[in-house]
Amino acid sequence: MLHFARWKTIAILLVCLLGTLVAAINLVPRSALPSWFPDQRVSLGLDLRGGSYLLLEVDLNTVVRERLDSMVDGARTRLRTANVRYVNLTADAANRRMGLRVLDTAQIPAAVAALRELSNPVTVSTGQEVPDIEVTSNPDGQIWATLTEAGLRAKATGAVEQSIEIVRRRIDETGVAEALIARQGQSRILVTLPGVEDPNRIKELLGQTARMTFHLVDDSPALGATPPPGVVFLPGEREGERYAVRRRVEVDGANLTNARAGQDSRTGEWVVNFQFDSTGTRRFAQITRENVGRPFAVVLDGKVITAPVIREPITGGQGQISGSFTARSANDLAVLLRAGALPAPLTVVEERTVGPELGADAIRAGILSLAAGTVFVFLYMGLAYGLFGWFANLALIFNIVLMITGLTLLGATLTLPGIAGIVLTLGTALDANILINERIREETKLGRTPINALEAGYTKASGTIMDSNLTNLIAMAFLYGFGSGPVKGFAVTVAIGTVVQMWTATVLTRLMVSWWYRRTRPKDLPVIQRPGLSLAERLRRPLFRIFPDVTRIHFMRGARIGLLTSAILSTASVILAFHPGLEKGIDFKGGIEMEVRTPEAGDITTLRRAVDGLSLGDATLLQFGDASTFAIRLPAQGDENAVQNAVNAVRGALEQVAPGTRILRVEAVGNRVSDELFLGGMIALALSFAAMLAYIWFRFEWQFAVAGVATLMLDTTKVVGVMVVTGIEFNLTTVAAILTIIGFNANDKVVVFDRMRENLRKYKTMPLEQLVDLSINETMNRTLGTSMTLLLSALPLALFGGDTLSGFAWLMVAGIVIGTSSSTFIAAPIVLFTGRNTLRRSDEPPPADGAKRRKPDVERQSLPTA
Repeated sequence: MLHFARWKTIAILLVCLLGTLVAAINLVPRSALPSWFPDQRVSLGLDLRGGSYLLLEVDLNTVVRERLDSMVDGARTRLRTANVRYVNLTADAANRRMGLRVLDTAQIPAAVAALRELSNPVTVSTGQEVPDIEVTSNPDGQIWATLTEAGLRAKATGAVEQSIEIVRRRIDETGVAEALIARQGQSRILVTLPGVEDPNRIKELLGQTARMTFHLVDDSPALGATPPPGVVFLPGEREGERYAVRRRVEVDGANLTNARAGQDSRTGEWVVNFQFDSTGTRRFAQITRENVGRPFAVVLDGKVITAPVIREPITGGQGQISGSFTARSANDLAVLLRAGALPAPLTVVEERTVGPELGADAIRAGILSLAAGTVFVFLYMGLAYGLFGWFANLALIFNIVLMITGLTLLGATLTLPGIAGIVLTLGTALDANILINERIREETKLGRTPINALEAGYTKASGTIMDSNLTNLIAMAFLYGFGSGPVKGFAVTVAIGTVVQMWTATVLTRLMVSWWYRRTRPKDLPVIQRPGLSLAERLRRPLFRIFPDVTRIHFMRGARIGLLTSAILSTASVILAFHPGLEKGIDFKGGIEMEVRTPEAGDITTLRRAVDGLSLGDATLLQFGDASTFAIRLPAQGDENAVQNAVNAVRGALEQVAPGTRILRVEAVGNRVSDELFLGGMIALALSFAAMLAYIWFRFEWQFAVAGVATLMLDTTKVVGVMVVTGIEFNLTTVAAILTIIGFNANDKVVVFDRMRENLRKYKTMPLEQLVDLSINETMNRTLGTSMTLLLSALPLALFGGDTLSGFAWLMVAGIVIGTSSSTFIAAPIVLFTGRNTLRRSDEPPPADGAKRRKPDVERQSLPTA
């Protein structure tokens, strides 16, 4: 215990020193660091520094349709070359296949061979190349060419990767700094835009496929309502304008090398000048040479933007696009053409925008919550545990420093929920120190020498610390796996804090205690107040105890009442969850939330009338904070495009009635995304229960596993009931709160279970009911102490953390109270009732001779330590 090898001491100090230096990098401006110095630091999330978050989805159905269309065109050419006569050549996008019927069944083999030439090789996971289409036929001449799963995956992957690169180019052209573009899932792209308060222009740029092609216009004199084969009707720029354009692409915009906005020297109108590469130049020259006097259409995303007549051959590879351009639209088109065309349309399925004012407010609220929580927790530990409590406080400082170090090395992004994670770590980080100090106190009261009490305290508490913290890590793992955005950051922050606090509590504090012991060689550890001590000595010892040391409360006499009360409350909570039901946030039901600020005190009636006039459903507009700030909530608008149109409509309406109105925050979630987020949250809850059941079953007997998971489920239902009664929204943040509560409550129950298991081995004849009571009495100070530190860190978050985190923090407060009581009045009774005939019989069998049974020596066995 007291011996630390020199290398081990140096290693511990080196970890603390390097951790402090790495964390301190975040306080040094980038400009102050040398150019060769690695600039790895924690970056602020959009909710802290302002900006926009866009989740885009690639329309893979378009990719499939375009592949089938190309197969149809290729099939016509190859079947004509092979002299195969056929009918009913069609593309069936729903079934991902192309079909035709051969008129002469003898030509089926030739047709199949011709269609197989349309396949492209794709590489599968084994490294082999396989065709991307499968050709099948039947005796009556029907032939199908179907896209294979490998082909679909390759097409989807290629489309998303190409889209990411083009999105990156388009955003870089706009000059947005430090934008993050990353793939998310199979078909989605995450875009974060720091400092962008109004992402409308970005969304417009990203929402256009920008596929430009050049086609000859069909100038046949007689065109009916139905275009002839090989011709398609496309709209023009003006209302009602229509062009008959040949389907064949004469020149593809992919051959462009440059595009710039400019003004026509003759007319002064805005145009876009473009330049082809060598292939495009050659093809463009050939087409214009062969079609002088004919109109040539420039088609952008299915719309003819101009169709000039070819006056003379254009051989220089340069051209000009004219139309109804403004300076901005000409520049935007040039940006799109330079960046390249998207392989498929992109849809904004989720949008979250935060203005810098709210970000600054969030930072101030987070710092205030962290400071208040730190002061409260430090005072509690120092007064409740004396000198060893102050050692724990010193370790807690390094715990926070090393947690920031971990986030820095990971290059993590700190969000508002991440700050909440740091604040809550203040409470949970001291749990291990409380366990150790309570163990040292018990061993001291048993009469052990100081050195033996210290050794036993750290040794006996280590297993319990490991078990209790692993349950919390399980909850955070599932929260990270199924959470989204800032919630993942919360999970990472808490997980890093949990791992670091196990090290600081079991290694760093032990080193400090070792130094103190070797320097002072005390005859008595400062863990118990004794008479006759000096004032200085009394201040080094605990000044108060939440729970008296000598208690023999018979908790299990109220076991049935506790279970019955819990069952009634949980049943009522479940009923309330269905009727009137949880108030779902937009994360789970879709819709739009906006926070706006008018230049001066706004007229809520005028603003409400402007929003209601948009016919966007049952809109809610409330004053939010001061007289110039308002919150707007709109219901789900259908598909994702409708959501984005609604956001733009509200912006425009508010600007009309209150010019200068600023959008502080926008959250828009489509129906499909909200369903996925809800499913992910539910899966995270279910899997966390299952994982904890498996872990507790593995580490303890099955009775403890059943009691732990059943109690956690009852705790969760009560928390849901609190949400219904108080009107706290059910969203991703509150799912994070529920999983944090589950982790904390499991931690608390594991500590009690661990003491029960220890006492089962220690007192082999004690009736189970008395043993359960003894275990609860012995761990009550630890249970209440940990709950107190967590409450002291959660309350400042609830009071000063702002509107975004108030529901989260108050839910944490309710969960702490519920979990603390359930460990005693629910989990323990379930262990008692399920383990009567397996863990321990509650009564000894009567002696065979009928003699009066000897009463167990409860006084000797029930060691009344807390």
